Amino acid sequence: MGGPGDPPEGVPEGAPGGGEDEYRSVVFDESFVRAARLQESSARERMTDHAPAVRRRPPLRRGFSHQALILVLLIALAFGTAIYMGVRHPYQAPTTAQHPDPLRMTVIPLAPQNPVPGAADTETLFAHSKAADFRIGADGITVPASRRTSHFSDSQVVTALTTVKDYLVESSLDPEVLGGGPVRSVRILLDPQQLDQFDQSFDHPTADGRHAATGWLVRFDPAKAQLADPKIRVQGTLNAVETDSGTLEVTSDHTFVYALRPAGSDGDDKASLFTVRRELQFRFDRDDLRMHQAELVVSYVQAGPLSCSADSASLLQPLLAGQTAKEGGPAAGTDPFATDNAASLCGTLAPGAQPSL
Repeated sequence: MGGPGDPPEGVPEGAPGGGEDEYRSVVFDESFVRAARLQESSARERMTDHAPAVRRRPPLRRGFSHQALILVLLIALAFGTAIYMGVRHPYQAPTTAQHPDPLRMTVIPLAPQNPVPGAADTETLFAHSKAADFRIGADGITVPASRRTSHFSDSQVVTALTTVKDYLVESSLDPEVLGGGPVRSVRILLDPQQLDQFDQSFDHPTADGRHAATGWLVRFDPAKAQLADPKIRVQGTLNAVETDSGTLEVTSDHTFVYALRPAGSDGDDKASLFTVRRELQFRFDRDDLRMHQAELVVSYVQAGPLSCSADSASLLQPLLAGQTAKEGGPAAGTDPFATDNAASLCGTLAPGAQPSL
């Protein structure tokens, strides 16, 4: 048999044999040519056949592919978002980290000149006092109609006002807080950076103008007094203003009138009225508004009837029906050399501030 490259009829005589001939792959003998199948195109076929000898590649498609187009759109979207986020919003300004100032507080006891008037019926007491026309409870803390400011929207102003109202309700009207109980409901409404001062005011209360528990809220000595009527009378105002592009300030001025009886009383003891006027100043940045929290900046409190000699930093110790103020000045003396301490103050409760029975 011939090899794979041999002609069909074998290797011709006289021709070099085997694969050693280097020209074997290009030399064809007569028998190989006769065995080949040949086809010749006709003249018409040669005239009409214009197929190129070299196969052409399909032309390149102009423009972007589908994947490239999507990628370009994503990049454009990300770039546009970055530009939009960098543009100042009409109601938003860049804020910088700020540390709230410590709360400055003043608590002034008001001492009566005469024995405290009392009555068995609390409605009689209220009807004969200046609180006769006051509203009851949270209804007396009205939120005024608000308008947007240059840098704060309507909703942001309303949020500030309602946060202050919530603070007043929790710190002035909650029976548990008034009775010397837990104060968490008040604490959670404060800016977190004020919590250390708040906690210290309750752990170690002192009349230094910074750490009086009664500067943050109203609470009575549970060993001396209790509410005789849950219907606390309230009247006052709220006002919101913009102090700068990143700060809202709300000022509240409210008078709270409580009916009290001696602690442990079963209702046989006469009730008397106790009045607290609280003027508070709150500050809000955008984080405070978002978190429904406030920074309490100033607290000015007048409360009576109280004895000037009683310590009012931790708890208010009201004078009840028939009691008179003890002689003596404020419990804490005033040191003119101590620049970081507030002066101890005491006022006289006007007779007209008591029920006219």
